Parts: sequence; C-alpha cells; structure tokens
Amino acid sequence: MRGDDSAEATLRLLLVDDQPLLRMGFRLVLESEDGLEVVGEAGNGDEAVRLARSLEPDVVLMDVRMPTMDGIEATRRIVAEHSRAKIIILTTFDLDEYAFAGLQAGASAFLLKDVAPAELVHAVRLVASGDAVVSPRVTQRLLETYVRNGQGGPTGGASAGTPAAPVPDPLLKELTPRELEVLRAICEGLSNAEIAHRFFLSEATVKSHVRRILTKLHLRDRVQAVVYGYETGLIIPSNPDY
Repeated sequence: MRGDDSAEATLRLLLVDDQPLLRMGFRLVLESEDGLEVVGEAGNGDEAVRLARSLEPDVVLMDVRMPTMDGIEATRRIVAEHSRAKIIILTTFDLDEYAFAGLQAGASAFLLKDVAPAELVHAVRLVASGDAVVSPRVTQRLLETYVRNGQGGPTGGASAGTPAAPVPDPLLKELTPRELEVLRAICEGLSNAEIAHRFFLSEATVKSHVRRILTKLHLRDRVQAVVYGYETGLIIPSNPDY
C-alpha cells in the first residue's frame, strides 16, 4: 500500500512461520483475494526482521514460536525500526501468554492459526486500515487475564499471581476530557460507530479524536491504546470470573 492511500491499493503481506505448509495455506487464501499480495515469506524471526526492512510490507503475519529468533523479539525489532507494517500475531491458543507479550511488543492483533479463511482476510484488511481491533472481545479477555495476574508474558512483567502495579503516564494529562472518554471506549473494544452512538458524535468526529489520542500518546494503533489503557491503570481488569 506504499505511496497510495486509495481503497484500491494492493496490500503487501509478509508471512512468518517455521512451518512451510502453514505459510503455503495462508498464501493460497490471501492471494485468492483482490488487493492482497504476499511479497515474502520467512521461517524465523531473524529473516522476518530482514525482510520487513527490505520489502516494506503493510501487514506481517507473525508466528510466535520459531527457531533462531521468536516472533515476539522480531515484532519488537520491527516496531523499533519504525516500520509502517502492522503485525498480526499467530497463535494456537486464545489465552496465550506469548500472544499477550506480542501485543506488548507492538503487534496490532492476534489470530488463531485455525482461523477461517474469510476471517483471516477480514482481519488483514482491518489491521491494515488501523481503524479497528481484530476480535475486540477476545483481545480484551486476553489483556484482562494477563494484566490481572501480573503476567507480562515470557519476556517480562511480574511473576504469575503477583498483580503488576499500573504505571501512570503523564501524557494522559495532555488529553481533553472527551478524548479520555473516547480512549476508555476504545479500551472496551468499541468500534467508531459504537463510540459515536454512545457520545452522540459523528463517526468523522470520533475518527478525529482517535487520531489525536494516538498522536498524543505516541501509539501505533487502537490495540496499542488498549494495551496502554490496562498497563497505565486507566482501565481496571474486571472480576476474576471474566
């Protein structure tokens, strides 16, 4: 999608997984759709970082458990290089500590590896747009589970069972009262349409609020805003039986 912001622009995709058959299956599904092109494949995180740098994909589908370099570290490095690529973590289980760590590292969403073809395509388009969170309720459940338990995933955080203390961020003071309301709604997993309905705003106004929030807080996208909300204590995990 480089150099062209039109709806017709082709999305450039990078597939990262140490299982060639899985990559092949994803490639067949994705390239059967108009406007999607798989520009590269990698079998480990090190290759993923190198190819993300040279190919400049719009979306990276990233496995987490791989040899040489895992997907979490690869995600962290791609994000650190200020890549425009949005990263989708691929995982086997919906409540996966590695998926949580991937979101902390800067991924925009996660998907189960047995995702239905139509859902895979829809997720890629949503993440590329930057306007929605993939499976918001599942993402919220994942975040609540690990934030409540103080588990930072396999790469950091408090030990299991020891709740991590929220870290207040002075940048929150830069937000207006309305922007704080919108941020909390984003953290609930609400879409722009749902936020507009709640606060009696137009969707265009909501989009403007979202853009300003992400800019002020130096966040890549909406799912990073959700991670931010939990880590800073803006959103408190619900009851343990969530």
